[in-house]
Amino acid sequence: ADTDLQCLISSAVVPSKKFFMMGELEDEWAEEEWFALPSTAYINFTQQKLDPKIAVPVQNCYKVTNGAFTGEISPGKIKDCRARWVVLGHSERRHVFGESDEQIGQKVAHALAELLGVITCIGKKLDAREAGITKKVVFEQTKVIADKVKDWSKVILAYEPVWDIGTGKTATPQKAQEVQKKLQGCLKSNISDVVQSTRITYGGSVTRVTCKELASQPDVDGFLLGGASLKPEFVDINAKQ
Repeated sequence: ADTDLQCLISSAVVPSKKFFMMGELEDEWAEEEWFALPSTAYINFTQQKLDPKIAVPVQNCYKVTNGAFTGEISPGKIKDCRARWVVLGHSERRHVFGESDEQIGQKVAHALAELLGVITCIGKKLDAREAGITKKVVFEQTKVIADKVKDWSKVILAYEPVWDIGTGKTATPQKAQEVQKKLQGCLKSNISDVVQSTRITYGGSVTRVTCKELASQPDVDGFLLGGASLKPEFVDINAKQ
């Protein structure tokens, strides 16, 4: 079960924001807000092993309350497991399972209506980056989500530059900041009254070498960590942010 945990870190750029971390935790990290994202089968196991202050979201949910949807999990069942957050729109849900922007928007709307907090992922693959349509793709994904949200305190955006993950083509901290700033601008044009408290985390390749400079970028509110959270360098990433 331990090898299936993922991490999310969100930083305190403004007073209403905190640094979020999902992964294996130590007591001295208590000043940050932590999320641990195991597979659904290990939700209860993870909750038992971690401090109750650490949120344990579910990695996915469906868009309706009930019905004949074998293999899916509803927000109601998530709450039965004492989980209060869910991750939606992860790049693997989009690109492996074929979930569309519309489907993800529907899931976001239903999860929020069921009073769950949502960590919603947005991002683009290498072909979109090389075609020069990063802004178009990411803004379209963001708008579908923004149209469904009324209370942004219940939403964390996680930007995933999918082309950066496991490809050897790593984004510079400056490039990450550029996209994060544009996302903040996109939100400001739609929800200017709450944009300062809206959290946008970064889900590209984060290492012990890049983490400090990435975390120092003004519009990078944190990190969504996958494989890095399962390695010893995860401790270094936390220490340097």
